[in-house]
Amino acid sequence: MSEARRTTNHERTGGPTVHDLVVTARGRLRAAGIPSDEADLDARLLAEHVLGWTTERFFTDSNQAPPPSFDAQFDALVARRAAREPFAYIVGRQEFWGLEIAVSPAVLIPRPETELIVEAARDVLADASTAIVADVGTGSGCLAISIARERPHATIVATDVSAAALDIARRNAERLDVSSRISFRQTDLLQEITDMFDVIVSNPPYVRDGDRADIQPEVRFEPAAALYAGVDGLDVIRRLVPQSVERLTRGGTLIFEFGFGQADAVSELISSTAGLTMVGLRRDLQDIPRIAIAKKH
Repeated sequence: MSEARRTTNHERTGGPTVHDLVVTARGRLRAAGIPSDEADLDARLLAEHVLGWTTERFFTDSNQAPPPSFDAQFDALVARRAAREPFAYIVGRQEFWGLEIAVSPAVLIPRPETELIVEAARDVLADASTAIVADVGTGSGCLAISIARERPHATIVATDVSAAALDIARRNAERLDVSSRISFRQTDLLQEITDMFDVIVSNPPYVRDGDRADIQPEVRFEPAAALYAGVDGLDVIRRLVPQSVERLTRGGTLIFEFGFGQADAVSELISSTAGLTMVGLRRDLQDIPRIAIAKKH
């Protein structure tokens, strides 16, 4: 739409339009150090969130004056994003595996690379008539819920040490109609779990403690317990792997995520664990190994 049209709308409304306010917000977010493309998108999406508009409506109606309550609400959300609070926490949701997952600072924000775990689990479970799956450190429940929706024959035990995380995961499972097939249990990894599983999946903490100072500002809003795992980032994985061997059925599969530069150490850990054999690595879009797949023999 032309600048002349925008000017006319501004003059007719006697004040800034929605579009004008979004343009100002873009500048605030860019000044806060957010990359331009991301700042522009976040400003528009925050406006749509406040207004309850679709993207289509934004592009057709944003040259109108906003409703009276918009300015203050929008300004407050833009201020939070300018402080580098993650967009997902501000709006309370994040898309994962095509699903809308509710999130809060009590849980890690689901990331695209974690969808590789769902892909691997889906493949492993493709021919099974029944299956029992564990999601260790479930957080928002994104893995347990996605697998439950992909494989209706599977029942899932989802564990987390955080009661607040489990509350969010339960509510996500209820809203997405899979709560009847997921049992949520508060425990550290698989401690006190006596079930045997055909598949165990996990997105454990794997960030090195020394990387805290260099981490993106947004990541500092996420729960530290879900991120950091010792000097080399493998403290939790070193506990997860042997616990998983004890709880896997013969021929069962362990699938878990790890960080950049940890592939060799993870492969060595699996090869040195009695009863477990590495059978695959999955790589992210940057061709970086991110997902380990191991079988119990």
